[in-house]
Amino acid sequence: MREQGRKRKRKKVIIISAVAAAVMLSAYAVLVNVLVSAALVPSFMEKLEAFQRITEESYAAQVQSCDIEMNRTKALEETEEWLKTAERRKISRVTEDGYKLIAEEFPAKKNGDDSKVSHRWVLLLHGYTGWKEEMYPFGRWYHQEGFHILAPDLRCQGESEGDFIGMGWTDHYDCMLWIDYILSQDPEAEIVLHGQSMGAAAALMMTGEEDLPENVCAVISDCAYTDAYSMFGEKIKEWFHLPAVPLVDSVCLALKIRGGYNLKDASALEAVKKSSVPTLFIHGDEDAMISVHMAEKLYEAAACQKELLIVKGAGHGQTQDKVPYTYYGKIKDFLEKNLAKSR
Repeated sequence: MREQGRKRKRKKVIIISAVAAAVMLSAYAVLVNVLVSAALVPSFMEKLEAFQRITEESYAAQVQSCDIEMNRTKALEETEEWLKTAERRKISRVTEDGYKLIAEEFPAKKNGDDSKVSHRWVLLLHGYTGWKEEMYPFGRWYHQEGFHILAPDLRCQGESEGDFIGMGWTDHYDCMLWIDYILSQDPEAEIVLHGQSMGAAAALMMTGEEDLPENVCAVISDCAYTDAYSMFGEKIKEWFHLPAVPLVDSVCLALKIRGGYNLKDASALEAVKKSSVPTLFIHGDEDAMISVHMAEKLYEAAACQKELLIVKGAGHGQTQDKVPYTYYGKIKDFLEKNLAKSR
């Protein structure tokens, strides 16, 4: 009888332990899927109280200085004036997985001489949870320099469709649709990829593709991260106060199942090791979102012709507002070295 009692007790303990393990596993799976949505689905993010907190903390981490604020205000005012008269049209493309992507095109200014049609194009790529309009101040400058502008909303952001933000990985494939569009309009196009933050990472990932057209002549990489896997680990700890291990690997698995891609694949660092596209790396030394050390790692690893501009006193995405003359002067000098046509 005692033996039977012990057996029943052991069986009960096993059942309770199994149920508890199943509950814990289910809770963990829910947590992982919530993290995926909280970080990569804008419509879900906005429903979370944490989203407002993260937004406020991110803004507070930016460099707050009079010169940055003044230059930013001036750039926005000048952009607003430019938009009043600039010719523009909205275009769209559909990805292989069925999402409609939207971009705004600004044809180059005509100077009355059709024999000098510009073949210079720039593809402007915005950052994480951003939208194409954020890149219009850059577009104004390029437009003044005689470039055709193409500014897309990356998937799942702005007007473009999608289930998950691509962290540069799905984006670097999507952006090939815009490259194809440019070449359909101008087979002689000289294309510059200018990205900020996640958009810069996407541009760098494009340079690692063997089938990237030779028309892509230069990249301006502004505050890019080395890889999405590292970024996700940092932000899980910083934003949600959760351990990166084992959560990041679990997130990778969940995202692979739900979104069809793996964060580990989204590596600008691996891409630049194979790149032959001249690249200018730009970063602020007080960037609290993406460490300046990531820019240094990317620069060191890049196999292409390269230059590095570290701007003192600038936070994330603030280099153009900290030192606008230096910023655009450096870009102009770099492009003049690497673009041949339409000079």
